Amino acid sequence: MASLREATLRKLRRFSELRGKPVAAGEFWDVVAITAADEKQELAYKQQLSEKLKKKELPLGVQYHVFPDPAGTKIGNGGSTLSSLQCLESLCGDKWNSLKVLLIHSGGYSQRLPNASALGKIFTALPLGEPIYQMLELKLAMYVDFPSNMRPGVLVTCADDIELYSVGGCEYIAFDQPGFTALAHPSSLAVGTTHGVFVLHSDSSLQHRDLEYRQCYRFLHKPTIENMHRFNAVHRQGSFGQQDLSGGDTASLPLHNEYVYTDSLFYMDHKSAKTLLDFYKSEGPLNCEIDAYGDFLQALGPGATAEYTRNTSHVTKEESQLLDMRQKIFHLLKGTPLNVVVLNNSRFYHIGTLQEYLLHFTSDSALKSELGLQSIAFSVSPSVPQCSSGTACVIHSIVDSGCCVAPGSVVEYSRLGPEVSIGENCIISSSVIAKTVVPAYSFLCSLSVKINGHLQYSTMVFGMQDNLKNSVKTLEDIKALQFFGVCFLSCLDIWNLKATEKLFSGNKMNLSLWTARIFPVCSSLSESVTASLGMLSAVRNHSPFNLSDFNLLSIQEMLVYKDVQDMLAYREHIFLEISSNKNQSDLEKS
Repeated sequence: MASLREATLRKLRRFSELRGKPVAAGEFWDVVAITAADEKQELAYKQQLSEKLKKKELPLGVQYHVFPDPAGTKIGNGGSTLSSLQCLESLCGDKWNSLKVLLIHSGGYSQRLPNASALGKIFTALPLGEPIYQMLELKLAMYVDFPSNMRPGVLVTCADDIELYSVGGCEYIAFDQPGFTALAHPSSLAVGTTHGVFVLHSDSSLQHRDLEYRQCYRFLHKPTIENMHRFNAVHRQGSFGQQDLSGGDTASLPLHNEYVYTDSLFYMDHKSAKTLLDFYKSEGPLNCEIDAYGDFLQALGPGATAEYTRNTSHVTKEESQLLDMRQKIFHLLKGTPLNVVVLNNSRFYHIGTLQEYLLHFTSDSALKSELGLQSIAFSVSPSVPQCSSGTACVIHSIVDSGCCVAPGSVVEYSRLGPEVSIGENCIISSSVIAKTVVPAYSFLCSLSVKINGHLQYSTMVFGMQDNLKNSVKTLEDIKALQFFGVCFLSCLDIWNLKATEKLFSGNKMNLSLWTARIFPVCSSLSESVTASLGMLSAVRNHSPFNLSDFNLLSIQEMLVYKDVQDMLAYREHIFLEISSNKNQSDLEKS
């Protein structure tokens, strides 16, 4: 869609004008707050924010904050929202009631996209811009029009999704109604089962326009297709004219088909935010996970009932307090309006898994053309090979001309020497590789770690299909785990390791690839990559590789020992080398 691409490029240009300059009052956010899982992650985020501000990659004169979740029980993004409101009040005092706040949820350790684990999902690099945009800059660019058309309050969004929309030349999205206001995107019913779905008040007089303001009767969280029909959430596409609903995380819909409106971000006015904050203060520390979408939005609208408070099918861990907490939130928010901004010309994309990441960066996805994503972004690299299903993608990296990266693979923040061959559908992150073949469907990501004051390196490696979250409760059951598609017990034999409790870090009732101490620690980055590729090669060739000679870490431990400063310094070296190479080639051209 040309209109979507034009609208997106306009926002990117507008944000580019604001980068590194002080913003005028009212033209941008007063506060941009990012949530973190704990104090360790908070520190990593603060270091990266201060680097960005130093390098003038963000608008200036804005308060950028990181709010860590309180220690103890996991509280979910709803709990993080409540905790962040308290942090805001303690930082700003009464002044917070006049602020326009962007709250981005980025807590958690990204087990489904582990190249974002060390430095955070909101700092995931995109093949776009010079210097490279990360998800934070993209969020700020896509929402660049919001603050000037918004009353004081809080806009809540997640770190791993992208909303693109066009509302026509002279229109804009206003967040000026009391209560909550949510964006809504046309989606297939299949997409609706994994999102929130709006049941709108019917309005037969409506002509379908790119932008419509509607009232929501009730909100359904991850409903079944049967319930979407039962609660009148389903619309017929015939009324849509020739609107194309393909692309995004929406399936391609034939014209006679049905669709629903699904959620993305939402805004709450200051009064609603204050209601939630007072409730949080009176409740004291939370002992259960609250979902900002499922638990806040389902309480809103005139058709809301308490029925959902008893449904725990989407809850990761059912705590006894959860039911009680949901009912309290329901009664607290009941009667609050839910306004919906329907964006008929919009797309919603999620980049929270390895598969989504590869799809959007290397295949001919709609996102690639709508955002103008590049195959080679801010890198020194030979041209990348293309095939019918897509291309390779190189981000902020130095790739030797004698190196080959197969289509479908992404290389970020890495140095690849001559005679390196990367197979298809790989992700190579923050690594230094010399003279080797990396097999197809490999994931490789190196971290700087500081142990007892010594700087060292460790590289996680596994197959793209491996499930790092899959866990078992006993040592006898670890045969159910797989590394690169091979039974984990067989891998331990190949590596000369014993299946004991000491093999795993953390909770001994939760044994997984995430907590397995199998990754070698080395004194240099390139040695660590070589060692981890050695253990992978041994599994693929069923030949022995003695890991018992190494000090070993689990991914969980790598994140505890990570040295953010060293990782950022390494990226800065690559940045300077790419910049000087670009300056040199510009001189030669002139």
